[in-house]
Amino acid sequence: MNEILQRFVAIAKTQVGVREGAINNTGAQVVEYQGATWLAPGAWAWCAAFTAWVMREWLEDEEVRKAFDFPSFSSAEKWRCRDASAFGWEKWAINKGLKVLPETELAKAGDLVIFDFSHIGIVIEDQDTPSSPIKTVEGNTNGKGERDSTTGDGVWQKSRAPSLTKCYIRLMEG
Repeated sequence: MNEILQRFVAIAKTQVGVREGAINNTGAQVVEYQGATWLAPGAWAWCAAFTAWVMREWLEDEEVRKAFDFPSFSSAEKWRCRDASAFGWEKWAINKGLKVLPETELAKAGDLVIFDFSHIGIVIEDQDTPSSPIKTVEGNTNGKGERDSTTGDGVWQKSRAPSLTKCYIRLMEG
């Protein structure tokens, strides 16, 4: 994995352990994540908001912007995904000309993984074989493996079966 993608993964990992507030889908950091999308913060599922926040933080880095040939943070902001839905990220990637890979491809660290159950995560390790688990950091999930607005309670490092994958988005070649 190249240094630019390492920075993306590192930002995601710094958030592991962040938890929701006392009310489901709320809390100071959840509101911060939601603020990285086009949707006003509220008690809504925030896995895509977490991903949007990580991307925004990543694009604040001048070296990252140089790697994408963005002359300014404002041009990077116009490019990045702000969709609050996991499936919306696939449409964004297609519109931006990024590689959208089928579930049969091997996941690489720095990829975004969209799951069949309308959820998104950030791949943190290269997948060894097509049947190997996918290692991720995900928002609005829990330690039991579930993800939805009822059971998701924070940012967790996960290991998921590749059969749950809808597609991968490759932000750049690593």
